[in-house]
Amino acid sequence: MTITRMEREQAVAIGNGHVRVECDLANGTARIEWLDSASVRGIQSRIRLDGRMVATKDAAGRSYRFEETADAFGTGARLLVHHRMDERLELVQSFAVHDGSKECFVQVKALSLSGEALATNYIAPVYCDGEGADGVLSVKAGAADSEEQDALLALLVPFDNDKWVRYESVAMPGHLESYEVSAVYRNASRHGLVFGSVTHDTWKTGIGVESAAGQAVQRLEIYGGASSDYTRDTIPHGIVAGTEVASPTIWLGAFDDYREGLQAFGEANARIEPPLAWEGTVPFGWNSWSAVGDKLSYESYTRASDLIREVQQQGFHDQGVVYLNFDSFWTNLTAGERRQAVEHVHRNGQKAGTYWTPFAYWGKSEEAGNRIVEGTDGRYTYADLLLRDEEGRVLPDLDGGLAIDPTHPGNRMRTEWTLRNFVSEGYEYVKLDFMAHGTLEGRHHHPDMRTGIQAYRYGMQHICELLDPARIGRPFFIHLSIAPLFPHPYAHGRRISCDAFGELKDTEYMLNSLTYGWWINDTLYRFNDPDHTVLYKSYNHEPTTEHEGRSRLNASIIAGTLMLMGDDFRMEEASRRARAWLSASELMAIARKGETFRPLDGNTGQRAADIFYRRDRSPEGAEVIHVAVFNYDKERSAAKTVDLGRIGLPAGTAYRCEELWSNEASSAEGKLVVSLAPAESVMLRLSAIG
Repeated sequence: MTITRMEREQAVAIGNGHVRVECDLANGTARIEWLDSASVRGIQSRIRLDGRMVATKDAAGRSYRFEETADAFGTGARLLVHHRMDERLELVQSFAVHDGSKECFVQVKALSLSGEALATNYIAPVYCDGEGADGVLSVKAGAADSEEQDALLALLVPFDNDKWVRYESVAMPGHLESYEVSAVYRNASRHGLVFGSVTHDTWKTGIGVESAAGQAVQRLEIYGGASSDYTRDTIPHGIVAGTEVASPTIWLGAFDDYREGLQAFGEANARIEPPLAWEGTVPFGWNSWSAVGDKLSYESYTRASDLIREVQQQGFHDQGVVYLNFDSFWTNLTAGERRQAVEHVHRNGQKAGTYWTPFAYWGKSEEAGNRIVEGTDGRYTYADLLLRDEEGRVLPDLDGGLAIDPTHPGNRMRTEWTLRNFVSEGYEYVKLDFMAHGTLEGRHHHPDMRTGIQAYRYGMQHICELLDPARIGRPFFIHLSIAPLFPHPYAHGRRISCDAFGELKDTEYMLNSLTYGWWINDTLYRFNDPDHTVLYKSYNHEPTTEHEGRSRLNASIIAGTLMLMGDDFRMEEASRRARAWLSASELMAIARKGETFRPLDGNTGQRAADIFYRRDRSPEGAEVIHVAVFNYDKERSAAKTVDLGRIGLPAGTAYRCEELWSNEASSAEGKLVVSLAPAESVMLRLSAIG
């Protein structure tokens, strides 16, 4: 399908048969339409300069031109609309479409015509604000559903995973502020429009969605310059300056299934910036934090290694590889104990991992001047490294830690010293924590780093260079714990939620993130991390029931995934559960694929979906469908209905249904009713009969 162009006296358009962009040259607004499925109307771009908002709709004059394009998305064309604001300023909107693609790319650039530098911390390539029932954004309802039955929802995606933040599907009418990506969709038909930033080199992208009526959106704002409690900032977004200032590039696409749209958004980001390559195995093993917290010791670590070795011999591994990972408080051990611990792990046929916070200082600002930064030969104290505002004041602490400037030469020396030691001491995995400290806005040492995202990229690029397998001679797994979703190309895995321990509420909390963030797996990061999998008891929680522990394990199996256990295996019950459950070969094989399950539904508000599934192939090549079903009620039993048609299975076909923990089998056609005890979950395998 070729690109079409339309030119009239007061309008110009570009399209490809799937998506069409039309710009009104009289009023300076644009409209994007996807056949009969969705549309965004009244689009203008705007920028804040010298305290006032300048918008394309207010231009004194306009012109346009077309350009051919060839990039990571194929061949296509771009419509450029030049809005002459005055003799000093021009705003240039770019709308790009590609052959055969449902997506459209939008960006705006501010150009100084006088040669004087522009300076801003807000630029919005997409801003629509319109009253009335039709609004500025609409998504069609399903063919068999009325709009009332197929309610309109908008998706809130958090900037990071700190402070037990949750994803949320917000029913319209309503409003939300999302970060980097959002979607407006209908759960019943799954029709949806997905939009977000695909460039993450400068800006934090905020997305505002507001609806005063239930079937349309009255305001849509996608802008660079977000700064809020959600981004963990206490000061405004950094100023971007120059004779040319470009917004983030925004990707928009309409899909029959909004889940395909979220997947496509992740893949679009990966085309522009590929994720950090990982050719190794799915990480199986153990992490110390949930098990022992700040009581980490040589004994707790080596006992865990010995227990994991037992289950490793029974199939708890991927290609024979498992990791035994120190978390925080590894400094409880002496250097000699750490060396012996690593040697013990290696004798058990395992790899050792460790932990670090590259951008956080765990002390008081008034004491920082007395602490020499390790690896700097006394040249710097931590007071030199702390991130400050424009007046030189240290930023407030975040999660009890003060932010370190990723661009400071002292922190680069500290990073080199720390990672060199990790490599020389035999570690092959590092968990990097409290990473959002590195994205905070502030006054950075490097003069070219004007925003938190620029500084974060600078620091993370240095870490990746230091741990490059070509440099150190072996693969080294880089994992992000508390961290922003973007920028993404600096780690192999990222924790999908904040800390998730072993109780049922932890399982539900983590699965809320999987309900709306499953698509991150193998697009932005090779693995989603469901956090430490607690079979029996976290160090700071009460013991769990067997159903709770099994549900926590099932949740990790479907996350697409890191299988790092989180129990103190000096406890008899924790060891018993591990021996009994981690040798379940069919369950471990599901996790070993490293592929996420999808949610059946996305209308759960701040809660998790209770049904997830993945379509697989048996060793013989036949299609099998794995379905995980959860009861999040710790007190009451539940009956859950799985609509096989909603999974995509044909009507009139009977399926054999086997529960993989109990090996109990039944048959189902059309719908499957699953009875669950309090806190129970099941893992089902469906295969067609006949």
